[in-house]
Amino acid sequence: MVLTSSKEDPSFPVPSRLLGADAEVKDDNPKGYPRPTPHITSTDEYLTLWKESITQPDVFWSRMAKDLLSWSKPFTQTLAGTLDEGNVRWFADGELNACYNCVDRHALEDPSRVALIYEPDEPNATQRITYGELLADVCRLANVLTIDYGLRRGDTVAIYLPMIPAAVIAMLACARIGCPHTVIFAGFSAGSVADRIHDARSRVLITSNEGRRAGKVIPLKAIADTALESCPTVEHVLVYERSPVPDPLPAGVMTAGRDEFWSTALPRHRPYCPPVPMSAEDPLFLLYTSGSTGLPKGVLHTTGGYLLGAASTVKYVFDVHPGDRFGCTADVGWITGHTYIVYGPLSLGIATTLLESVPTYPTPARYWQLVEEAKLTHFYTAPTAIRSLIRLGEHWPFNSDLSSLRVLGSVGEPINPEAWYWYNDKVGREQCAIVDTYWQTETGSIIISPLPGVTHTKPGSATLPLWGIDVAVLDPQTGAELQGRDVTGVLAIRQPWPSMARSVWKDHARYLSTYLKPYPSYYFTGDGVSRDRDGYYWIRGRVDDVINVSGHRLSTSEIEAALNQHDHVAESAAVGTSDPVTGQCIFAFVTLKDDDVTEQPMAIEVKDLALKVRTMIGPFATPKCILIVQELPKTRSGKIVRRVLRKIVDGEADSLGDLSTVANPEIVPELIKVVGVSDPRKK
Repeated sequence: MVLTSSKEDPSFPVPSRLLGADAEVKDDNPKGYPRPTPHITSTDEYLTLWKESITQPDVFWSRMAKDLLSWSKPFTQTLAGTLDEGNVRWFADGELNACYNCVDRHALEDPSRVALIYEPDEPNATQRITYGELLADVCRLANVLTIDYGLRRGDTVAIYLPMIPAAVIAMLACARIGCPHTVIFAGFSAGSVADRIHDARSRVLITSNEGRRAGKVIPLKAIADTALESCPTVEHVLVYERSPVPDPLPAGVMTAGRDEFWSTALPRHRPYCPPVPMSAEDPLFLLYTSGSTGLPKGVLHTTGGYLLGAASTVKYVFDVHPGDRFGCTADVGWITGHTYIVYGPLSLGIATTLLESVPTYPTPARYWQLVEEAKLTHFYTAPTAIRSLIRLGEHWPFNSDLSSLRVLGSVGEPINPEAWYWYNDKVGREQCAIVDTYWQTETGSIIISPLPGVTHTKPGSATLPLWGIDVAVLDPQTGAELQGRDVTGVLAIRQPWPSMARSVWKDHARYLSTYLKPYPSYYFTGDGVSRDRDGYYWIRGRVDDVINVSGHRLSTSEIEAALNQHDHVAESAAVGTSDPVTGQCIFAFVTLKDDDVTEQPMAIEVKDLALKVRTMIGPFATPKCILIVQELPKTRSGKIVRRVLRKIVDGEADSLGDLSTVANPEIVPELIKVVGVSDPRKK
């Protein structure tokens, strides 16, 4: 069946012929899994709701907030403040608790309902944790933090844990007592961990003795100890035993008076701690993301608006219903893990999945075995993972029963058509809706996406805006809005929405200058975008110096700072370019203090430089290619001309444009030659 709007609507920039499912869903459900009626059943309904959210945001979001969330003190005011002033507030006089919304109300209704499906790194060891069990452990930890460690509302807690249930428990315990958490990705090095703890001024660190990933052991406690050498604010370290600890402990493993094991601390306390009523505008968490200056910025999200964005997008974008089981392969150290592993699914009372391993361990069937074993109804992953699995053969998904799946999601970057069709054909068996979602750490939740069974999809396009998202395409130079279709510019949003970040931790001026001042009266996403002839949106990637590698946002200046720490490096330049697996990858150009760049020292230096980046930032930030060159292209004032380097690595050396500003254009042919010989993507 094809669902279409009853008439063309000039106020909405999409022709009705492209709204609606493009093919009738086949009846191929041999296991008899329920196929509930979608929450949104027609394009007319979508259009009506979207228009209301834009023209009457108070009415729309007030109704949505009362429907999806439980409030200890009802709000009387919906939206206050403006983008111009940078003082946006949602439901500011209302009170609620995020942990109560995610755990208590579901545990009270049915404590035996499954909340977490934990898939450890080791295969065939899946664990299920109920809402009743989750509530008990969250409360015990909340009591440890308040009674034993003396935390009070507003104190920040750093969480440096692998993908284990303790990470979710820690986040929810912090939310329960009104302590903003900052989750630090378990792949970060000691220096990056220290930077984030120091900026957040955290009094408590929750970590693990080790992590496991693809059979490898990651010494998290040792890394944390190194980080804490420069973090004087940390008074207590709670250590979860991911694996058995030796008895007796070797000297130096635990610092007396500061460190304590999880298994010792939690049993001291009763399994209940009353949730603290929080203002909707109280901070819920800060999450550090790379900025174009190279200094990580703590993006601040508040309680009510963020939780509403998480709950509403899980319900409508993924068309989630009671009893569903949601599988997201992200890490809780990133925003996708916050919103679509923890706060979104749990706020709706469904089961959510924690996958500690990687898609290829011990075989490339790991994802699909999880879907079959857990009977997942939803699966949300990154194009990078899909592309890596394509290379390993299409037979792997067919060895598992995937008939429980209804919706497949893509996140982190635009999905390329080849990956989209493979995902649809080999995983979804042409029976699943595919939602290619666009959003950011700063938006809090998905802002552009298809809706299952309603939106005609185009592989590679995020399609259409969600509730409250009033999209504008701006000329990057003038800031003028580009009207009509077939236009390309920068992506901006005209009005506030509940889940948008409110500030940068301790640096509101940076928040204003990054997101609200570049184009006054708009929120600036930092991404390029095209609106096609049908009004659909195609995300074109960052327009600043941030590279998106496998969904990890990395600042070029952060990478350059790590390279420049090497004793023999004079200067460096990092640029992003396309990669068939990771979406983007990093090419780094380095000049040495020693002018004698012969073949043998070059090989040694490259290894050392890669190690420097891995050590200072983390393995995921390692450049794909490091080239040691005699010179970098510069202006007469000494500024590196990175656009020339980008063009060369993008294979556009024949269209470098005006080189009149380059003081040393004679080096350009040599750079082209070096890249041509060394590019690992051609090997």
